Amino acid sequence: MISKRALFIVVSLASNLPAALAEEAPPLASHRAVYELTLGKATGSKAPAQARGRIVFDFAASCDGYVQNFRQITELVPEEGATKLSDMRSATFESLDSNEYRFKIETKVDSTSAEQVDGKARKEKGPRVAVDLSRPKRAQLDIAGPALFPSEHLRRIVDAARKGEQLLEARVYDGTGEGDKAFDTLTVIGKRLETPAAEKAVQANALKGMPRWRVSVSYFEPGKRDGQPIYVLSFDLYENGVSRALTLDYGDFVLKGEMTELTLQPTAVCKK
Repeated sequence: MISKRALFIVVSLASNLPAALAEEAPPLASHRAVYELTLGKATGSKAPAQARGRIVFDFAASCDGYVQNFRQITELVPEEGATKLSDMRSATFESLDSNEYRFKIETKVDSTSAEQVDGKARKEKGPRVAVDLSRPKRAQLDIAGPALFPSEHLRRIVDAARKGEQLLEARVYDGTGEGDKAFDTLTVIGKRLETPAAEKAVQANALKGMPRWRVSVSYFEPGKRDGQPIYVLSFDLYENGVSRALTLDYGDFVLKGEMTELTLQPTAVCKK
């Protein structure tokens, strides 16, 4: 599961900062990652007996913004009844200044017609996000903010981790659901991980020695952060935005995502 944000540039203070903050964070890396999904835990009455799937995530950072293409296919086998196959695809663009966001999301379950959400969003003056939806129905909405778009949210998490912060609260708009609301999130950030990652896919030279942290992001209905989250996404987050060791907690069951492929692309060189 994304330019740069200057953290501290006063040379006289650099010697008093943590090592991770002695220099700017690297830009978010353009990359393609593939994760194989398996059933990690099943506890609820609606939990499947078996589960498998795959996530393919393409992320491209350019001088104009961030393009994400995401696909998740999940097969759930219940204790009784028919197997359920879901296929969710999304394509999004977020401007470099994170003021504009475009999205197209398609979800299909078994042989049913695909549900589509298509629209664009823009941050307006004041704490609100203006949303123009073309699907599932034409609508113009004002979303209560302030809210972050997905890549901006990821950058904020990296910044917080580099500062040694453990919690980050934010409202995030990503167009999911019916595109008509933002979600409240709570991110818990663990200490920097020192043990090398085991997967062959993450043995790229660009990741060797790069800081990474265990991160857990809980998503809530707006205004209901004191209740149970809709779902919780956990992962090891590298400083350049690459993620490994996914855990998707849906309450009744948990899926584990092991990275099996990773291709890193060259960083775009932009005029300042």
